[in-house]
Amino acid sequence: MTDPREIIDKSAMTTLQYVIVAITVLLNGMDGFDVLAISVAGPGILNEFGIDRAQLGVVLSMELIGMAVGSVLLGGVADKVGRRNMTLGCLIVMAAGMFLAATSTSVGMLSFYRVFTGLGIGGMLSTTNAVVAEFSNNKHRGLCISMMVIGYPLGGIVCGEAGKALLDATATNWRSMFMIGGVLSAALIPIVFFLMPESVHWLSRKQPVNALARINAALKKLGHSVVDALPTIAEEQRKKSVTDIFSRTLALSTILVTLAYFAHIISFYYILKWTPTIVTTMGIPASAASGVLTWANVGGALGGAAFGLLTTRIGLKPLSIAILLLGAVGVAVYGRAAPEVTSLSMLACFAGFFGNAGVSGLYTIVAYVFPTHVRATGTGFVIGVGRGGAVLSPIIAGFLLNGGSTLATVGLVMGLGSLVGAIVLVFLKLGGGKSGGTSTTSESLS
Repeated sequence: MTDPREIIDKSAMTTLQYVIVAITVLLNGMDGFDVLAISVAGPGILNEFGIDRAQLGVVLSMELIGMAVGSVLLGGVADKVGRRNMTLGCLIVMAAGMFLAATSTSVGMLSFYRVFTGLGIGGMLSTTNAVVAEFSNNKHRGLCISMMVIGYPLGGIVCGEAGKALLDATATNWRSMFMIGGVLSAALIPIVFFLMPESVHWLSRKQPVNALARINAALKKLGHSVVDALPTIAEEQRKKSVTDIFSRTLALSTILVTLAYFAHIISFYYILKWTPTIVTTMGIPASAASGVLTWANVGGALGGAAFGLLTTRIGLKPLSIAILLLGAVGVAVYGRAAPEVTSLSMLACFAGFFGNAGVSGLYTIVAYVFPTHVRATGTGFVIGVGRGGAVLSPIIAGFLLNGGSTLATVGLVMGLGSLVGAIVLVFLKLGGGKSGGTSTTSESLS
């Protein structure tokens, strides 16, 4: 009897599978667009509501709080209701939240809508990693995950260019950034509805009502042969639950990957959240500041692509550690940039390259650490708790800057996160596989 999961894992990828991977790139791109939209809008929010930089740091963190909560809570829901349903629900929340943010008339209202939007993005993040892992085959899984992660900086590039084209010198029309985000999120709803079937891995493991018919419908839509029967799930496998991320076999890996992600995100989000405001305080117009942020995301896209290609040649764990170390250097060096657009842009590109490549490494590690029945739960926990680092990042930097610390000092402090992440990964044990420490067998995703 052929296991339908093995058909996905061992067969060549079909056109629709590549299309679904491309959809996950777009979904992750909305995360990048939304997170960067508030950063690009930062100077306008600062001026309109008359707040200081420490208060702005809190506002910049609001959607990150929502993301953290959404990732932790909704990851488990995705493992129960399916990848497709969760993706559609999160897109609806994201679109509504972005439109509502554009109507904000106070800091409190804006903060509330940003938390709401973050809930949708958090749930999306915990689901998207599972989607790309389960719709790609063994051969290309690492590369496909890296391509998905590239969506984040690509969304940031679109956001930066939109800000550069639309915002005036002081970003008084900052609401336009959220209107664009709402339109883009809403446009993805019919794309997911018509093109993305439910995950064969999830259906095979969960076996809901009409599971065989749904599996065969999904296989046929993807362009694969159908199966005659459902795979046999041992009773001990059926008893497994979403709490297994803290079981004896997974608890240590869960803690280590979460800590590494948390620490690295502190460094990564310093560049993403504070670049526009830092650049404008140097006397550079807001439109040019958006351009500097664009270069950080160009570097991020290149870094994610480079990581995906390097995973076929270098072990996943040593490659990730090396990249996190270089990411720490990138953040520290960026803090010493001269107040000139070209040098700021190049150093932002360097920091973004290794920052997003590090995220690619951690996402890929997560996909292999957690089996199907807890993949979205585990991913959601890692991202949710890890996004606590994203919440802290702009707040820490804001208080340091408000307290009179130089950019060089702030950059050095904020770069320590990636260094800690690299050290933590040294202690993480991964199964033996050709990708230097990751198992690429179908069992690793079953």
